Amino acid sequence: MKYTKLGSSDLGVSRICMGCMGFGNAATGQHSWTVDEAQSREIIKRGLELGINFFDTAIVYQNGTSEQFLGRALRDFAKRDEVVVATKFTPRTQEEIDGGISGQQHIENYLNRSLKNLNMEYVDLYIYHMWDYHTPMEEIMEGLHAVVKAGKARYIGISNCFAWQLAKANFYAREHNLTEFVSIQGHYNLIAREEEREMAPFCRDQNIAMTPYSALAGGRLSKRPGETSKRLVEDSYAKFKYDHTAEADGKIIARVAEIADKRGVSMTEVALAWLLTKVTAPVVGATKNSHIEGAARAVDLELSQEEINYLEELYVPHALVGVMAQNGKQKAGNVV
Repeated sequence: MKYTKLGSSDLGVSRICMGCMGFGNAATGQHSWTVDEAQSREIIKRGLELGINFFDTAIVYQNGTSEQFLGRALRDFAKRDEVVVATKFTPRTQEEIDGGISGQQHIENYLNRSLKNLNMEYVDLYIYHMWDYHTPMEEIMEGLHAVVKAGKARYIGISNCFAWQLAKANFYAREHNLTEFVSIQGHYNLIAREEEREMAPFCRDQNIAMTPYSALAGGRLSKRPGETSKRLVEDSYAKFKYDHTAEADGKIIARVAEIADKRGVSMTEVALAWLLTKVTAPVVGATKNSHIEGAARAVDLELSQEEINYLEELYVPHALVGVMAQNGKQKAGNVV
């Protein structure tokens, strides 16, 4: 495993971040394809053996059971100061807004719940899961600064935002001596490259780490025609994000398979090796040990510039999908 600093922070992180959305009680929450605690523990333990020290979860993943599974596994298999744990909070609910819960209170309440789930005194990275158009940005930044000052979070990150939103928030924080975001977790992979327009150059300029999710496009970049998985069959949200561009994307996926065959490696390794040339640490989900083993091997695979060009040349602009599409609609609604 190789390691790097997370943006301007002093956090030393593995080049692969283990995404924990696939861990949790499948009987609760938004996903039917997640794995139980016993299997989650095996995968987390295997990741640690491979040198992975960076783990990403969220309070909304299977109603907090992802956080609980991760916390118990890390307590049993790792030393707290040798791992980097990230979790996320979502925008205020309508019930909170109606009840007069401020943005600051919301952040503190959610972080306290996450710390209880994780059985930890602090998280290394607390991530703003998506832009909240119903809460002033100033309240969010002040609330995040407060939990850092209280020692409950070491650093803060953001997810699912536009470059202008990240710039606005960080410049406000800088002007008011508040904590700034050190990382962005956006939607970025070989068949979803819209982050390259504005976010990637902004992050390079500002030394902000990119830790993208959906690094393998919900498994699509690791599967050949005819191959499937429980997630590919049951993850309706990923189908919504990717099925409408399947024909164009399939040509790129075929090139991933072609290079994998020539190099004698897996498609996972090729797709992630490409992404590793662009970002700090992709967030890679795993529901089997083999998934995280393939991700770890990708760190040592160096693609030639010719191979990188071959993988990139068929890409065509994509419309924003998933949470970022919702963000765009919110933005448009605010402008009107």
